[in-house]
Amino acid sequence: MSLTGLFLISFLVVHVSINACIFNDLEWFDPNDNGDMFNRAADFMARSAVVRTMEYGLFLGFLIHIIQGYVLEAKNLSRRGHGYKVNLANRGSKWYSRTMGLLGTLLLLFLIMHISQFWIPSRFGGLEEVEGKKYHNMFIVMVATFRNPVIVILYILGCISLAYHLLHGFQSAFRTLGMHNTRYIGMVKGIGAAFSIIVPFVFALMPIAIYLNWIG
Repeated sequence: MSLTGLFLISFLVVHVSINACIFNDLEWFDPNDNGDMFNRAADFMARSAVVRTMEYGLFLGFLIHIIQGYVLEAKNLSRRGHGYKVNLANRGSKWYSRTMGLLGTLLLLFLIMHISQFWIPSRFGGLEEVEGKKYHNMFIVMVATFRNPVIVILYILGCISLAYHLLHGFQSAFRTLGMHNTRYIGMVKGIGAAFSIIVPFVFALMPIAIYLNWIG
């Protein structure tokens, strides 16, 4: 569970970096970009044989992580059949660490929506020709998708769920792998907290920026 979690965290770093290329279309960067930087980066990822091969590993990582998550949640629930004699609430553990199963389920639903809206069109959608080269114009797909306020709200909620999921999962992964030194755990918690805020915030800022017409 920890290894697949850390693998998916590394994927988030790449994913947010590629998607953040849409911000080059902001007025104070290049208002005439029209998603060119993002489309070039996305096209490179789609055409790279190494990346396409790793994509299979990514789907496998998601599958293993999801299955393991539900198995662990089922085991934890079976062991808590009678509950605790003293309910410590947040004094014992944070609420998001006790609801990882729920947060994970929300993220699974979000993932299904995200794949249907972006990954499938990027692989099976129509191609456009620009400067003699055919590619999927994912910037246009992204702009069209995030003009819908309902979808924007769902994405923001998904990013909030991701933030809390990472807030516990990041440091928990290192603990599970044997890191118990007080000094280093404090550092991991700090890095994890920053990562859990920055990455979901950047993801959430994308649909917000498009909906408010800052981009596109």
